[in-house]
Formats: sequence, C-alpha cells, structure tokens
Amino acid sequence: MGKKEFDLSIAIPKGYLFGVCKLMLKTSGYDTSVLEEQSRRLFTNSARDRFRYVFSRPMDVPVYVEQGACDIGFAGKDVLEELDSDVIELLDLKNGECRMIVATISENIEKVKEKYEHFGSIKVATKYTNIAKKYFDGKGMQVEIIKLYGSVELAPILGIADEIVDITATGDTLKLHDLVEMDNILVSTTRLIVNSASYRLKFDAINKFIDSIRQ
Repeated sequence: MGKKEFDLSIAIPKGYLFGVCKLMLKTSGYDTSVLEEQSRRLFTNSARDRFRYVFSRPMDVPVYVEQGACDIGFAGKDVLEELDSDVIELLDLKNGECRMIVATISENIEKVKEKYEHFGSIKVATKYTNIAKKYFDGKGMQVEIIKLYGSVELAPILGIADEIVDITATGDTLKLHDLVEMDNILVSTTRLIVNSASYRLKFDAINKFIDSIRQ
C-alpha cells in the first residue's frame, strides 16, 4: 500500500496505551489484526480500513502529528501538557487514566514542608520538566529541576532530589519505594489529536473516524 492508497495515517503510542487504543479500535469495528504484528515494526497498513498505523513512543506521537507525518494520533494529556504541541485536541477518550503527582519519601516529608513554608530551594527530579516548572512557578517556589529518563523514584531515595514529579496509575510503585504523595498536579486521560492541516484537508474522513470512536 503506497502513501496515496490510505486515507488516514494514525500514530499509536507503544506501551500501556497501545493495548488501550487497540481495544478501542476493535470495539469501534476496525480491523486490528494488523496491530497484532506490531512487535518491532515501525508501521503497518490496514487495507480494509485504508489506514496506516505508525507505532511511536508516547512522547513522539504529538511531534509526528504536529509535523504532519501523521494525520491523527492518540496521546496522553500529560504528554500534551509537557510538549505544549501545536495540535488540535479533538476528543477526550476517557481511558488510560493516570495522575501527575508530586511525591517524596516518607522520611523527607517534614523537611520538604519546612522548605515550602520558608520558600527554600527544592530539588525536583522528573521526566516532565515543563510541567514541573509550571507547577512550582505557580506556587512561587524556587526549584532546581533534575531531568531523569527513568526510575525517577530513585532520586529521593539516593538523596539527589527532595521530591519527584511523575505519573502514577495505581500508586503501587510509590508504595513499594515508601514514597508519599504531596500533591496532585493533573489527571491525564487519552486524547485524540489531529494535525490542523489534515483536519481541513481530510475533514470528512477524520470526522467519520471520530463518530465511530464515540459510538
């Protein structure tokens, strides 16, 4: 199937949301058998539905959509807030729910509270540097943000940060590492996003897709 032989190019995030999106597409009547082949493939085509599915890291989905490489995509609200992408957010799909939280280890609670009260400088470890900066700027707090790419929970345990800003779905990982929630920044669910040019040029196809997802 060549590029001109499919109607929509759809970015699907790998990981936890992949299963959520696949189930949603299946219940909407789309052929998801091609998605079973995902494994290490970068994309696949559905001849029946005339879709190209592009498999992407969650953080890259809004980038592909913004740049026009994909017409539409599925992205968590947390990713959209972090990247501040220039895309149209069409639909809150009400699934894949998780929370962006501030947390610290239990033995740090009083020390952190004291810094809050006296507006002391706080070290915060996170993958979500923009969200963290906006949150603490809103509180008028001085923070040193430490960018990490994985195992953010380790930062306060190893003493390199007072707090973390991270995503949690069940809270189990926090409890496992004796981390306590200090605040809830936002609730994230899966959003359907679209490239602004694609929405003008492929209005009918995109709205047909939205209607089928809503049913």
